[in-house]
Amino acid sequence: MTVDGLKMSLSRYGPSETMERILAAIAKLGMAVLARIDLSAAAAKVGIELRSTEVVLFGNPKTGTPLMQDAQTMGIDLPLKILVWRYEQDRTWVAYNDPFWLAGRHAVAEGSVAANGDCRLRHLWKIAAGLFNDRRVPTGFLFPHANSQIAIETAEGP
Repeated sequence: MTVDGLKMSLSRYGPSETMERILAAIAKLGMAVLARIDLSAAAAKVGIELRSTEVVLFGNPKTGTPLMQDAQTMGIDLPLKILVWRYEQDRTWVAYNDPFWLAGRHAVAEGSVAANGDCRLRHLWKIAAGLFNDRRVPTGFLFPHANSQIAIETAEGP
């Protein structure tokens, strides 16, 4: 399955360990976790079964605010979100919005410069690189720990 603007990867770990690794990577990047929502627990409260499904919202106002100053509609997609779920055959998947797609969706200029001189979009690219080793990130803009994978593999979506 392919979803426009969504990057999906298969994890080598179960949903809980995958989420813990993601949370650790977010913290290492200096980002704040704003919410962690257990969607399967919410479904259970109303008597509906849902395989393990959890979403984390995270961000950094120093990065997100300048993006919203360029294109205030970015606020609908910020803070950033990562979805972790268990699919058939006990396979765990991770999904997040592709920063390149978000930039195009909101017509954020690639050369848009933040107060600190960094390209605002590069911050989103660095986040993707740091969490998922996204090789599309331009060389020289990776976080130093981008090579410390959280064991996410690129694979065709469920």
